[in-house]
Amino acid sequence: MFGVPLGDLATLTAGIVVGGVITGLLAGLFGIGGGAVIVPVLYEIFRILGVPEEVRMQLCVGTSLAIIVPTSIRSFMAHRAKGNLPVEVLRIWAVPIIIAIAIGAALAAFMPSWAFKLTFAIFTALIALRMLFGSKLGQLGEQLPGRPTMWGIGFITGLQSGVMGTGGGSISTLALMLYGTPIHVAVGVSAGVGVIISTVGTIGYALAGLPQQALMPPLSIGYVSLIGLVLMAPISAAVAPYGARLAHSLSKRHLEIAFGIFLLAVAARFLISLL
Repeated sequence: MFGVPLGDLATLTAGIVVGGVITGLLAGLFGIGGGAVIVPVLYEIFRILGVPEEVRMQLCVGTSLAIIVPTSIRSFMAHRAKGNLPVEVLRIWAVPIIIAIAIGAALAAFMPSWAFKLTFAIFTALIALRMLFGSKLGQLGEQLPGRPTMWGIGFITGLQSGVMGTGGGSISTLALMLYGTPIHVAVGVSAGVGVIISTVGTIGYALAGLPQQALMPPLSIGYVSLIGLVLMAPISAAVAPYGARLAHSLSKRHLEIAFGIFLLAVAARFLISLL
Protein backbone atom coordinates (compact mmCIF):
# COMPACT_ATOMS: atom_id res chain seq x y z
CA MET A 1 0.00 0.00 0.00
CA PHE A 2 2.88 2.32 0.72
CA GLY A 3 4.92 1.75 -2.47
CA VAL A 4 5.60 4.98 -4.37
CA PRO A 5 7.15 5.40 -7.87
CA LEU A 6 10.50 7.22 -8.05
CA GLY A 7 8.93 10.13 -9.95
CA ASP A 8 6.37 10.65 -7.21
CA LEU A 9 9.10 10.43 -4.58
CA ALA A 10 11.04 13.21 -6.33
CA THR A 11 7.93 15.39 -6.42
CA LEU A 12 7.17 14.68 -2.76
CA THR A 13 10.76 15.44 -1.75
CA ALA A 14 10.62 18.78 -3.59
CA GLY A 15 7.32 19.58 -1.87
CA ILE A 16 8.82 18.79 1.53
CA VAL A 17 11.85 21.00 0.85
CA VAL A 18 9.71 23.95 -0.26
CA GLY A 19 7.28 23.42 2.61
CA GLY A 20 10.17 23.26 5.08
CA VAL A 21 11.65 26.54 3.84
CA ILE A 22 8.29 28.34 3.98
CA THR A 23 7.58 26.90 7.43
CA GLY A 24 10.93 28.10 8.80
CA LEU A 25 10.49 31.59 7.40
CA LEU A 26 6.98 31.87 8.85
CA ALA A 27 8.16 30.63 12.24
CA GLY A 28 10.91 33.22 12.44
CA LEU A 29 8.98 36.06 10.82
CA PHE A 30 5.68 35.80 12.68
CA GLY A 31 6.45 33.56 15.69
CA ILE A 32 4.09 30.86 14.40
CA GLY A 33 4.77 27.18 13.94
CA GLY A 34 3.83 27.06 10.28
CA GLY A 35 1.15 24.38 10.68
CA ALA A 36 -0.99 26.13 8.05
CA VAL A 37 1.73 25.21 5.55
CA ILE A 38 2.86 21.87 6.96
CA VAL A 39 -0.55 20.19 7.26
CA PRO A 40 -1.65 20.56 3.61
CA VAL A 41 1.80 19.50 2.33
CA LEU A 42 1.78 16.41 4.54
CA TYR A 43 -1.82 15.64 3.57
CA GLU A 44 -0.82 15.28 -0.09
CA ILE A 45 2.26 13.26 0.84
CA PHE A 46 0.28 10.80 2.93
CA ARG A 47 -2.49 10.63 0.30
CA ILE A 48 0.00 9.55 -2.37
CA LEU A 49 1.57 7.08 0.06
CA GLY A 50 -1.86 5.50 0.51
CA VAL A 51 -2.45 6.31 4.18
CA PRO A 52 -6.12 5.54 4.96
CA GLU A 53 -8.48 8.52 5.00
CA GLU A 54 -9.72 7.76 8.51
CA VAL A 55 -6.31 8.43 10.07
CA ARG A 56 -4.70 10.72 7.49
CA MET A 57 -5.68 14.09 8.97
CA GLN A 58 -4.72 13.05 12.50
CA LEU A 59 -1.35 11.89 11.18
CA CYS A 60 -0.86 15.27 9.48
CA VAL A 61 -1.66 17.20 12.66
CA GLY A 62 0.54 15.03 14.89
CA THR A 63 3.47 15.14 12.48
CA SER A 64 3.01 18.89 12.02
CA LEU A 65 3.31 19.43 15.77
CA ALA A 66 6.46 17.28 15.86
CA ILE A 67 8.03 19.28 13.01
CA ILE A 68 7.20 22.53 14.81
CA VAL A 69 9.23 21.52 17.92
CA PRO A 70 12.77 22.24 16.61
CA THR A 71 11.51 25.09 14.41
CA SER A 72 9.89 26.87 17.35
CA ILE A 73 12.95 26.35 19.55
CA ARG A 74 15.28 27.93 16.99
CA SER A 75 12.82 30.73 16.31
CA PHE A 76 12.45 31.50 20.04
CA MET A 77 16.20 31.47 20.63
CA ALA A 78 16.77 33.75 17.63
CA HIS A 79 14.20 36.27 18.88
CA ARG A 80 15.53 36.11 22.43
CA ALA A 81 19.03 36.87 21.16
CA LYS A 82 17.66 40.11 19.71
CA GLY A 83 16.62 41.38 23.15
CA ASN A 84 14.98 40.49 26.46
CA LEU A 85 11.63 38.73 26.15
CA PRO A 86 9.07 38.61 29.04
CA VAL A 87 9.44 34.86 29.64
CA GLU A 88 7.21 35.16 32.73
CA VAL A 89 4.30 35.24 30.27
CA LEU A 90 5.26 31.73 29.17
CA ARG A 91 5.28 30.55 32.77
CA ILE A 92 1.75 31.87 33.30
CA TRP A 93 0.46 30.35 30.06
CA ALA A 94 2.12 26.93 30.40
CA VAL A 95 -0.50 25.16 32.56
CA PRO A 96 -3.68 26.34 30.78
CA ILE A 97 -2.07 25.69 27.39
CA ILE A 98 -1.19 22.10 28.32
CA ILE A 99 -4.68 21.42 29.66
CA ALA A 100 -6.33 22.92 26.58
CA ILE A 101 -4.17 20.98 24.11
CA ALA A 102 -5.40 17.72 25.62
CA ILE A 103 -9.03 18.87 25.43
CA GLY A 104 -8.56 20.17 21.87
CA ALA A 105 -7.15 16.86 20.68
CA ALA A 106 -10.11 15.04 22.22
CA LEU A 107 -12.60 17.42 20.57
CA ALA A 108 -10.93 16.91 17.20
CA ALA A 109 -11.72 13.21 17.40
CA PHE A 110 -15.49 13.75 17.80
CA MET A 111 -16.49 17.06 16.19
CA PRO A 112 -16.79 17.42 12.38
CA SER A 113 -13.74 18.92 10.71
CA TRP A 114 -15.80 21.57 8.90
CA ALA A 115 -16.75 23.15 12.23
CA PHE A 116 -13.12 23.57 13.23
CA LYS A 117 -12.16 24.88 9.77
CA LEU A 118 -14.97 27.45 9.74
CA THR A 119 -14.19 28.70 13.25
CA PHE A 120 -10.49 28.96 12.47
CA ALA A 121 -11.12 30.79 9.20
CA ILE A 122 -13.40 33.37 10.82
CA PHE A 123 -11.06 33.95 13.74
CA THR A 124 -7.95 34.37 11.62
CA ALA A 125 -9.79 36.72 9.26
CA LEU A 126 -10.76 38.96 12.20
CA ILE A 127 -7.17 39.00 13.42
CA ALA A 128 -5.96 39.86 9.92
CA LEU A 129 -8.37 42.78 9.60
CA ARG A 130 -7.17 44.20 12.89
CA MET A 131 -3.55 43.94 11.76
CA LEU A 132 -4.29 45.62 8.44
CA PHE A 133 -6.32 48.47 9.95
CA GLY A 134 -3.74 49.52 12.51
CA SER A 135 -2.30 48.49 15.84
CA LYS A 136 -4.46 50.85 17.94
CA LEU A 137 -7.75 49.47 16.64
CA GLY A 138 -9.44 47.70 19.52
CA GLN A 139 -6.60 48.21 22.01
CA LEU A 140 -7.63 46.72 25.37
CA GLY A 141 -4.90 48.16 27.55
CA GLU A 142 -1.34 49.36 27.84
CA GLN A 143 -0.14 46.43 29.97
CA LEU A 144 -0.89 42.73 30.28
CA PRO A 145 -4.03 41.77 32.28
CA GLY A 146 -4.15 39.78 35.52
CA ARG A 147 -3.53 36.06 35.88
CA PRO A 148 -7.20 34.90 35.36
CA THR A 149 -7.45 36.68 32.00
CA MET A 150 -3.99 35.45 31.00
CA TRP A 151 -5.03 31.90 31.87
CA GLY A 152 -8.08 32.30 29.65
CA ILE A 153 -5.96 33.49 26.74
CA GLY A 154 -3.56 30.59 27.24
CA PHE A 155 -6.45 28.12 27.33
CA ILE A 156 -7.95 29.43 24.07
CA THR A 157 -4.52 29.34 22.42
CA GLY A 158 -3.92 25.74 23.47
CA LEU A 159 -7.42 24.64 22.47
CA GLN A 160 -7.07 26.00 18.94
CA SER A 161 -3.61 24.50 18.55
CA GLY A 162 -4.66 21.09 19.82
CA VAL A 163 -7.35 20.91 17.15
CA MET A 164 -5.54 22.46 14.18
CA GLY A 165 -1.95 21.30 14.70
CA THR A 166 -0.54 24.84 14.74
CA GLY A 167 1.92 26.54 17.05
CA GLY A 168 -0.61 29.00 18.49
CA GLY A 169 1.29 32.07 17.30
CA SER A 170 -1.67 33.76 15.62
CA ILE A 171 -3.75 33.97 18.81
CA SER A 172 -0.93 34.66 21.26
CA THR A 173 0.58 37.40 19.09
CA LEU A 174 -2.76 39.17 18.76
CA ALA A 175 -3.52 38.86 22.49
CA LEU A 176 -0.18 40.36 23.48
CA MET A 177 -0.59 43.23 21.03
CA LEU A 178 -4.10 43.98 22.30
CA TYR A 179 -2.49 44.74 25.66
CA GLY A 180 0.20 47.04 24.32
CA THR A 181 3.03 44.59 23.67
CA PRO A 182 5.20 45.67 20.71
CA ILE A 183 4.81 43.29 17.78
CA HIS A 184 8.48 42.27 17.71
CA VAL A 185 8.27 41.23 21.38
CA ALA A 186 4.88 39.54 20.83
CA VAL A 187 6.28 37.50 17.95
CA GLY A 188 9.21 36.36 20.07
CA VAL A 189 7.02 35.30 23.00
CA SER A 190 4.69 33.50 20.58
CA ALA A 191 7.63 31.47 19.33
CA GLY A 192 8.10 30.32 22.94
CA VAL A 193 4.41 29.42 23.09
CA GLY A 194 5.01 27.27 20.02
CA VAL A 195 7.70 25.34 21.90
CA ILE A 196 5.27 24.40 24.69
CA ILE A 197 2.38 23.58 22.37
CA SER A 198 4.35 21.52 19.86
CA THR A 199 6.19 19.48 22.51
CA VAL A 200 3.09 18.56 24.51
CA GLY A 201 0.97 18.10 21.39
CA THR A 202 3.48 15.73 19.80
CA ILE A 203 3.49 13.50 22.86
CA GLY A 204 -0.31 13.54 23.02
CA TYR A 205 -0.83 12.64 19.36
CA ALA A 206 1.83 9.92 19.49
CA LEU A 207 0.03 8.26 22.40
CA ALA A 208 -3.46 8.83 20.96
CA GLY A 209 -2.56 7.07 17.71
CA LEU A 210 -1.09 3.92 19.21
CA PRO A 211 -4.42 2.00 18.96
CA GLN A 212 -4.41 2.76 15.19
CA GLN A 213 -0.76 1.80 14.68
CA ALA A 214 -1.60 -0.89 12.11
CA LEU A 215 -2.98 1.77 9.74
CA MET A 216 0.05 4.04 9.96
CA PRO A 217 2.84 4.21 7.38
CA PRO A 218 6.22 2.69 8.25
CA LEU A 219 8.35 4.46 10.87
CA SER A 220 5.45 6.10 12.67
CA ILE A 221 4.73 6.38 16.38
CA GLY A 222 1.00 6.79 16.78
CA TYR A 223 -0.09 9.87 14.83
CA VAL A 224 3.51 11.06 14.32
CA SER A 225 5.41 10.13 11.15
CA LEU A 226 9.14 9.98 11.81
CA ILE A 227 9.79 10.16 8.05
CA GLY A 228 7.94 13.46 7.74
CA LEU A 229 9.67 14.73 10.86
CA VAL A 230 13.18 13.80 9.71
CA LEU A 231 12.72 15.23 6.21
CA MET A 232 11.01 18.55 6.99
CA ALA A 233 12.09 19.52 10.52
CA PRO A 234 15.82 20.14 9.82
CA ILE A 235 15.01 22.39 6.86
CA SER A 236 12.43 24.49 8.67
CA ALA A 237 14.60 24.76 11.80
CA ALA A 238 17.61 25.89 9.75
CA VAL A 239 15.60 28.61 8.00
CA ALA A 240 13.81 29.97 11.12
CA PRO A 241 16.63 32.32 12.24
CA TYR A 242 16.56 34.02 8.83
CA GLY A 243 12.86 34.71 9.30
CA ALA A 244 13.56 36.19 12.74
CA ARG A 245 16.30 38.38 11.26
CA LEU A 246 13.88 39.57 8.59
CA ALA A 247 11.23 40.36 11.24
CA HIS A 248 13.62 42.66 13.11
CA SER A 249 14.64 44.41 9.90
CA LEU A 250 11.03 45.40 9.12
CA SER A 251 9.21 48.34 10.63
CA LYS A 252 6.39 47.66 13.09
CA ARG A 253 3.75 48.67 10.53
CA HIS A 254 5.25 46.64 7.70
CA LEU A 255 5.36 43.57 9.93
CA GLU A 256 1.71 44.07 10.90
CA ILE A 257 0.66 44.35 7.26
CA ALA A 258 2.64 41.25 6.27
CA PHE A 259 1.14 39.31 9.18
CA GLY A 260 -2.37 40.43 8.25
CA ILE A 261 -1.97 39.39 4.60
CA PHE A 262 -0.63 36.01 5.66
CA LEU A 263 -3.58 35.41 7.99
CA LEU A 264 -6.08 36.36 5.28
CA ALA A 265 -4.46 33.79 2.99
CA VAL A 266 -4.75 31.13 5.71
CA ALA A 267 -8.42 31.98 6.31
CA ALA A 268 -9.14 31.82 2.57
CA ARG A 269 -7.49 28.40 2.34
CA PHE A 270 -9.74 26.97 5.03
CA LEU A 271 -12.88 28.52 3.56
CA ILE A 272 -12.07 27.16 0.10
CA SER A 273 -11.59 23.68 1.58
CA LEU A 274 -15.21 23.82 2.82
CA LEU A 275 -16.62 24.28 -0.70
